[in-house]
Amino acid sequence: MRSRSNSGVRLDYYQRIVHRLIMSHQEPVTGLFPASNVNSHAWIRDNVYCILAVWGLSMAYKKIADQDEDRAKCYELEQSCVKLMRGLLMAMMNQKDKVETFKITQNPLDSLHAKYSSRNGQPVVGDGEWGHLQIDAVSLYLLILAQMTASGLQIVFSLDEVSFIQNLVFYIESAYCIPDYGIWERGDKTNHGEPELNASSIGMAKAALEAMNELDLFGARGGPASVIHVLADEAHKCQAVLQSMLPRESNSKELDSGILCVIGFPAFAVDDPQLIHNTKDAILSRLQGKYGCKRFLRDGYRTPKEDPSRLYYERWELRMFENIECEWPLFYCYLILFHAFQNDKMAVKNYAERLERIMVRSDDGILLIPESYAVPQNLVANEYQHPGSQSREVVGRCPFLWGQSLFILGRLLQEGFLAVGELDPLNRRLGAQKKPDVVVQVVIIAEDNEIRDKLAEHDLHVQTIAEVAPIEVQPARVLSHLYTYLGRNRKLGLTGRKSRDVGILSTSKLYSLKDRIFAFTPQHIDYEEYYTTRDPDLLASNFTTNLAFLTNNWRHMLGRPTITLMATHYMLDQDKIPLAMIQTMRKLKSGYINGTRVMLGNLKDFLNTSAITDLSFLGSTEDGYPDRLHPDVQTYLDEHLLRSFSHRNTMNLRGGQLRPRSLRRRMSCKGAIKKTRSINVDSDTLGMEGPTQLSERRLSSIVPPPWLQANKQNHISVFATTPEEGPADQSEIIRENIYPIDPHHNRTAMERRIQNIPKILIQRHRTDNNFADTEVEELIAMLRETENLEEQGDILQYLVDTQGLDFNTAGLGIKNKPTEIEGNFVEEPVDIGSSSNDEPKVAEMPTVVIDTSNINSQSQSEGMLEEGRVVTVRDLLKGLYEKACQQKLWGLVRHTAGMLGKRVEDLAKAVTDLLVRQKQVTVGMPPNNEYTITAPLPEAELRQLIHDAYGDDESTAMLTQELMVYLAMFIRTEPQLFHEMLRLRVGLIIQVMAKELSRTLNCDGEAASEHLLNLSPFEMKNLLYHILSGKEFAVSSVARGSLSIVSCKSSRVSKKSQIGLGDPEGEDALVATIDDRQGQWLRRRRLDGALNRVPRDFYSRVWTVLEKCQGLAIEGRILQQSLTQEMTPGELKFALEVETALNQIPQPEYRQLVVEALMVLTLVTEHNMVPSLGGVIYVEHLVHKANQLFLEDQRKVQGDATLCCAKSNGKDHQAASGMLLCGGAAYICQHLYDSAPSGSYGTMTYMARAVALVLDCVPKHGEMDCTIS
Repeated sequence: MRSRSNSGVRLDYYQRIVHRLIMSHQEPVTGLFPASNVNSHAWIRDNVYCILAVWGLSMAYKKIADQDEDRAKCYELEQSCVKLMRGLLMAMMNQKDKVETFKITQNPLDSLHAKYSSRNGQPVVGDGEWGHLQIDAVSLYLLILAQMTASGLQIVFSLDEVSFIQNLVFYIESAYCIPDYGIWERGDKTNHGEPELNASSIGMAKAALEAMNELDLFGARGGPASVIHVLADEAHKCQAVLQSMLPRESNSKELDSGILCVIGFPAFAVDDPQLIHNTKDAILSRLQGKYGCKRFLRDGYRTPKEDPSRLYYERWELRMFENIECEWPLFYCYLILFHAFQNDKMAVKNYAERLERIMVRSDDGILLIPESYAVPQNLVANEYQHPGSQSREVVGRCPFLWGQSLFILGRLLQEGFLAVGELDPLNRRLGAQKKPDVVVQVVIIAEDNEIRDKLAEHDLHVQTIAEVAPIEVQPARVLSHLYTYLGRNRKLGLTGRKSRDVGILSTSKLYSLKDRIFAFTPQHIDYEEYYTTRDPDLLASNFTTNLAFLTNNWRHMLGRPTITLMATHYMLDQDKIPLAMIQTMRKLKSGYINGTRVMLGNLKDFLNTSAITDLSFLGSTEDGYPDRLHPDVQTYLDEHLLRSFSHRNTMNLRGGQLRPRSLRRRMSCKGAIKKTRSINVDSDTLGMEGPTQLSERRLSSIVPPPWLQANKQNHISVFATTPEEGPADQSEIIRENIYPIDPHHNRTAMERRIQNIPKILIQRHRTDNNFADTEVEELIAMLRETENLEEQGDILQYLVDTQGLDFNTAGLGIKNKPTEIEGNFVEEPVDIGSSSNDEPKVAEMPTVVIDTSNINSQSQSEGMLEEGRVVTVRDLLKGLYEKACQQKLWGLVRHTAGMLGKRVEDLAKAVTDLLVRQKQVTVGMPPNNEYTITAPLPEAELRQLIHDAYGDDESTAMLTQELMVYLAMFIRTEPQLFHEMLRLRVGLIIQVMAKELSRTLNCDGEAASEHLLNLSPFEMKNLLYHILSGKEFAVSSVARGSLSIVSCKSSRVSKKSQIGLGDPEGEDALVATIDDRQGQWLRRRRLDGALNRVPRDFYSRVWTVLEKCQGLAIEGRILQQSLTQEMTPGELKFALEVETALNQIPQPEYRQLVVEALMVLTLVTEHNMVPSLGGVIYVEHLVHKANQLFLEDQRKVQGDATLCCAKSNGKDHQAASGMLLCGGAAYICQHLYDSAPSGSYGTMTYMARAVALVLDCVPKHGEMDCTIS
């Protein structure tokens, strides 16, 4: 036998170690590794990490296999990997029903188990007895499965297994919004079993999704059926959330060493080199010790202070674990691999030496990695005083196989047996490298020749749908439907993809199916769904945003992105192509748009350069005909190809020839819509007057009720307005209070109530004088007659309130009624406003059946039957909605959209986008109807919540949904706008928007809220942007009375076009208002307060103040000192506690002053002026004291405040209403709100003086260095 080379001998040494330490523990039947000799449970995560060393060694042998025995060793090691991976696969496939349920419920109890029996692969603990939901474990399994398959191992054997793994991809694809128990199986660090969003899980899922995409599980021998498909947008969502979280791990863990596996080997999930660097530095600076790294701050596991008799910790005891957390050598192994992949030899050497110093030598001289090092009981006191000074002892398993395996991999890399590329055959490590610019290809397709010719007039040459054939263009919902067939398997009972969402990354590819090629239009322009798509400016602005998004996020894909857009009739504005569209298309022709490289062309020219995905999974593989389309798909496509882009004819409200010749008397429903509005601007407290009932929360009703104007004739009213004075038989007025409202109403009670109503309603229609019929008839007749859409809206609003959405209007309002009624006919004096307040919309109540048989029998004419169909109020509303969209009456569009229950573009997704980036959202007007959303909700529940928050105010409810979508857009594209904001209070933002409009337009609150609701979606988004970014803006009026928001720097503002102050010398006055700095600080504070914006590091600085006093009282809420024992300074949970206390303050500007007072307190603690701040500090006292000092100074210098609060005779400080004369909120002078923070009359100066006066701990006499920074 010839002698072995040195490398062969060295590899044989490693093979012996791997055999003795790892492979000897592998169970012969299942291939799994038990946790230890005494514990037979096999964890998914630990098992996968254990086998990595075996896989690495097998590849090292493959390279030097010069003898048969080496080839045999290589094969033996490879089969050991296959055995383990298949063992885990079998254990998970036994729980296939859980995978199916979890896709729908996402409930932790339905999740796959985190550990199985190593003997038979069966579950070992119940669903509820363990934190099983650990998305990172399943993701790690999929990631390593992909890497091993790419390295040439054959792990998956059958197509049934392929479809199971496809379903595992669906299981992890929503990781970005599923709170789980994470890598340490704990969830919240108090270990009470509360799951939370973990960055390490999201990062691992992102890596697995990218690794699995387009991977053939049968390796080189497979065909189209064994390929796994991932929608690129799912991986991108995980990526976006991960980037927004790092270096934070979760709400309760501000840092975690477990993130090392996300920024380096094995996941390589972060693409931004700077973020990788910052995260690693944060972990090393705060968690690294002599014996490895701590898992996270205040980790009590295995510390001498832990009470081993219970699983969970009390909140107060977390502080005891500070500085004595166990240190884990495992993380040095991660760091060695991290630097080996970065090719940083010095750092690798440094960590290798550190690691050798802390490893344990076994009896036969092998170096072992212990699980962790703890401080011995007797040295705890010294360690508290001098962290890191004491020597520690080994606790836990030794060898710790997870660490041992990574250590061996590191050794194989260091000694050159493996190259980094072999451990990463899918090249994930290259994700953070600079890539060439992406060119986005844009195709515009005209619906028909007419539109093509209209575009040609502007020198834009496009093809029609007919001309692009054989390529077929479909809306995104078709792609979404096709993807539901992915991963279906009858034998396993798996039903395929559940999520209906297809994002812009997915629709920017082309798809091939047999010999057909499909292109899909983006989901967000699917016009059947959303009214925001009716605004060309918004479409153009969203389109450029999408282009930029594609440029930045088109990764790991072969080919360029191709966006296909349809130019349809319904985009036309008065038969012309909107200017915004033309401008955008011209920019596209130039090749650059907002810094994005684009190419405009025809589909067939882009076939060779586009990314093309094969939809081969649509074949009937299970029936043995993989080449034929699945029959359901076939029929679906056949139906859809006919009607996907066909015209929808909109219903006409008025049949022209059916108008009655003369209407004898007009009834008025004027203001029915306005009465539902609830935005409050006029009051000083911004809609926070204290507890009002739902029914009273309305605009100040300055408008006289409509029936007063209508009833000027000398009719004697048969019915009085109040039921008490009315006639004895009250069946006619009964509808006034059929549904008494209870603010805490729940829907079931309502529905129960409705069950008993139809009798009464039918009764109403059979009254002796046909009263109600006549009223409805009159209204319908007016509806046909009036040209004014607003008026139609009011009539329909009234009909909905009184008759319900499904009321059949057929045959009404045609024939003139017999004249004998004229003498005693009186309009029913019903207060429309109250009817819409006191009853929730009948829209919610499909059970109401209205018997209209007698009406139809009276008027035989064909009525509003269109083509023989029944026409309900809902149909009329739809027609009105269409018209309002065409005429761009946005206030009406929002209102009718609300009444019809239309939804804005994926609301649930928008809210999730905000929540997963650690922002909470509240809806409703503060303080009484504010609901906080802290966890993702299904669409239906969200809509119900918003509906409850605004009562009947459909317009504002709709606006809230719209704003949430814009907020989500901004947080995706410009996350920096949201820095230092934890809660987005949409109700408050709406009020501030109205207040800003009323300030800029100099109009009253009611007019301002009308203007606000009539802004086009694009201008609404623009106004929101200006408010978020704090930029000054002006309002210019464009044609047709619509407003446009422009930045003050912009050249578009000619002085003439601005809506002036109504002064004769308008121009000079305008210049004055723009330059005048008065009110600037008040406005700034009001905006920051409404947006809940705080200074940098505010929450962690409040933590230091809290540490030095017994508590901080804000508006009756006390933040206890004990919070510092439960939570670390940077913890999100602590920030939310402070935020909740601050949100008790209703007035935004007052809230901002409280924040400033807290900042002054932090300066006192940071400069260590005093050892302790004493007892509970009442923060408002400081603000009021500062106000007093301010007023004293004002009296001395005769400042502005002498006109209101600082008057010399102390009597008239308050107006008759009990408010301050100057209108300052919370009894603080308006002029203090409007002072700059710095300067000798600045708010900070007064706050600092107030602190010195109020706090007892600050020395009263003697010299003290007091510079205010």
